[in-house]
Amino acid sequence: MITITTKQEMQQLAKQHKEKGRSIGFVPTMGYLHEGHLTLLKEAKKNNDITIMSIFVNPLQFGPGEDFDAYPRNPERDTKLAEEAGVDILFMPSPENMYNSEKSIRMTVLNRTDVLCGVNRPGHFDGVVTVLSKLFHITLPDRAYFGLKDAQQFAVVSGLVEDFDFPLEIVPVETVRESTGLAVSSRNVYLTPEERKQAPALYKSLQKAEELLKDGVQDIAAITGKVKDYIRTHMQADIDYVELLSFPELEQISVPNGKVIVAAAVKFSKARLIDNIIIDV
Repeated sequence: MITITTKQEMQQLAKQHKEKGRSIGFVPTMGYLHEGHLTLLKEAKKNNDITIMSIFVNPLQFGPGEDFDAYPRNPERDTKLAEEAGVDILFMPSPENMYNSEKSIRMTVLNRTDVLCGVNRPGHFDGVVTVLSKLFHITLPDRAYFGLKDAQQFAVVSGLVEDFDFPLEIVPVETVRESTGLAVSSRNVYLTPEERKQAPALYKSLQKAEELLKDGVQDIAAITGKVKDYIRTHMQADIDYVELLSFPELEQISVPNGKVIVAAAVKFSKARLIDNIIIDV
């Protein structure tokens, strides 16, 4: 495995691989690697000659009062895990290298952000599309891999690639879960022992919605109400949102039809958990 820390060297090496006809699979991460990240890498290795993983905690996607400084980091452990998993190139730039001058252009996401996590995180997805635009230009991938745990991010990135004609494929990968059903996440380390016991109920609440949809229930308020009731009964956490929307458009609908997403977010003492189920009705 090669570790690269500057965007200039990374882009040059990516160009060399492309000139030799090698396909590149790219897995962007913010580090503190877990099984979810490694599953993305496994998918990338199946269909590409070269795999690149980036580890970069992007300051642009953290708002005031959010956990940029506290975000879990362990570069030594990440490097070891990446090498053991078979990453060909590990790209670990500094914020100074990625953003080495004052920006003259600002990217703003217009759609798919006024729901779910986007409501309470203004500017978050602007930061996401900014860093990914840079990373796509730097790593020159044929395919980039994103977990569906953060389905809103996948939807936004799909719009970015489509709108700006990036010559790459965005590959969705199913959410990786613990044996309890809890979606793996770097932020799970913030859960107390008691909260960790309760956390799997979030996924179970979404499964209740899936059962209702498969049974033909069309009352969206009734479906989301059942999800909220289950969360309140089984978790001592504040509900941030429970929504049923079209996917990937993330638009409000009156009747479930076609591909839809049921998504929920809850807040424990120090951890905010998100999860979703995507269903073809």
